[in-house]
Amino acid sequence: MLERLLSNEPFKETLENVSFQYADDVVSIEEKGYFSFVEFFIRKLAHFGSYFLLGSGFFLSLLPKIKTIGFAAFFSWLSATGYAGMDEFHQMLTQDRTPLFQDVMLDSFGALTAILLCCLIFSRTKRRAL
Repeated sequence: MLERLLSNEPFKETLENVSFQYADDVVSIEEKGYFSFVEFFIRKLAHFGSYFLLGSGFFLSLLPKIKTIGFAAFFSWLSATGYAGMDEFHQMLTQDRTPLFQDVMLDSFGALTAILLCCLIFSRTKRRAL
């Protein structure tokens, strides 16, 4: 599907200069090819985005019960990170899947980003209410 949607390989000249290590793999167009390189970023953005939503959902669900922004933030992040770890553990038990610690870190960072954004919004609205 990517081959059809991106048949003219947009930004290829710019992306050819991008190369980095993720887990034990070198990620670059030279190593993976254009479409696999783009797919890598789509998959990692999906990781980040889904845990961004999970982290904000945990925070918004816990805050009315816990009532302290710091505790709600901490337990939300801990829950999302634990879930990410369990998901990678599940991948370890599943054939043809590769569990990566780096994915847990990416997921955790996605959740943390959302939680910090929620904390910022809640602390600003709380100040305005006073």
